[in-house]
Amino acid sequence: MLWPWWNGNWRLGAKPAQEAFCNVARAIAKHEPVKMCVPPQQYENAVARLGGTENVSIIEMTNNDSWIRDTGATFLVNDKGGLRAVDWGFNAYGGLVDGLYFPWDQDSMIARKMCEIVNADSYRPMFNDHEFILEGGSFHVDGEGTCITTEMCLLHPSRNPDMTKEDIEQYLKDYLNVEKVIWVKDGIDPYETNGHIDDVACFVKPGEVLCIYTEDENHPFYKEAQAAYNFLCEQTDAKGRKLKVHKLCVTKEPCYLKDAATIDYAEGAIPREEGEISIASYLNFLIVNGAIILPQYGDENDALAVEQIKAAFPGYEVEGVLTTEVAYGGGNIHCITQQQPKAIVK
Repeated sequence: MLWPWWNGNWRLGAKPAQEAFCNVARAIAKHEPVKMCVPPQQYENAVARLGGTENVSIIEMTNNDSWIRDTGATFLVNDKGGLRAVDWGFNAYGGLVDGLYFPWDQDSMIARKMCEIVNADSYRPMFNDHEFILEGGSFHVDGEGTCITTEMCLLHPSRNPDMTKEDIEQYLKDYLNVEKVIWVKDGIDPYETNGHIDDVACFVKPGEVLCIYTEDENHPFYKEAQAAYNFLCEQTDAKGRKLKVHKLCVTKEPCYLKDAATIDYAEGAIPREEGEISIASYLNFLIVNGAIILPQYGDENDALAVEQIKAAFPGYEVEGVLTTEVAYGGGNIHCITQQQPKAIVK
C-alpha cells in the first residue's frame, strides 16, 4: 500500500483518507502481512497512526499519489515457483493528453522499488522504444489463461496510441502468460481511469465472473453495468468454458464528492468539483488469504453487497471497511493495494 498525503487529490488535508487507508491495512493484516510505503515527510505521522499494528510494516518510499495497484509491480509466479514481476509504464492515467496529475516521476519508480524490497526480478515492456503503458487496475486474470479488460481504457489514445488492439492483446498474452483476452467495451469511470475493469467485473475463480448489476435505469452506472453483464454472459474463457456470471449490486444512492474546496489546486491536476460523482463500486474489493476486504459506503445496499460476496465466495470471511473517502479520491480497496503471491522455488 502507498500512504495518501497529496492535497491535490485528497480532501481535508488527506486526514480522512489516511484513516480509511489505516482501516484497510488493519483488515488485511488479520490475514496476511502488509507493507505500507510512506514518503519521508509523512513517516512520523504514519508511524503514529499505524505503527505497532501486528503484521504491518512501515517502509519509507517517495510517491506522487497512492494508487499502488496502478503504479506498482504486477507479480507473477513462473513454472518453477519463482517470483517475477512486470514493471509497466505509467503516465498518470493519460500523460500530457488527459493525465490526472503532473509530475508522476516518483510513481513511475514504485514498481522497481517494490521489486527491490522483495528481491524479485522484473520486466519492463517496451514497444518501438516506448514504454508500454498499463495500469494494474485495468485488467484481471483467472490464473488459467484468461484476461479480462476494457476497450475504453486499453484502447484510449492517451495510453499506447501507436499500438493496435491486436498489438496490445499480444502484449497481455506475452507478459501475463494468458491465451485469451475478453474485451468488455466500457468501464464506469471514463474521466479518471478511463474505465478500469476493477470497478466492473472480476474473476471469482476460473470459469466464474462477478459483475456489477442494477435494474435502476436512473442509476449513473446502469447502462455500462447492463452492457457488461449481458456481454459476459455470452463469453467463454481460454479453456472453452462459458462464463458463469454472478451479479453484484451497486450502491442504492450514488456517491458525490464533498468538501471539494478543501482540495488544493495543483498545476497539471484536473480540478475537483463539489458534488461530482465518485466511483463507489462494491466490485473494487481485495481477495486475501481466506477473506474478502470489501468496500462499504454507509449505503442502504452495503449489507446486500456483503451477502452477495459471501454467496460468490463460500468459505471466505467478508471484512467490510468504510471507504467512502477512498472513493472521493478516485478509487477503492483494490486500487490502493497490490498483492504479492507466495512463491516457492522448486
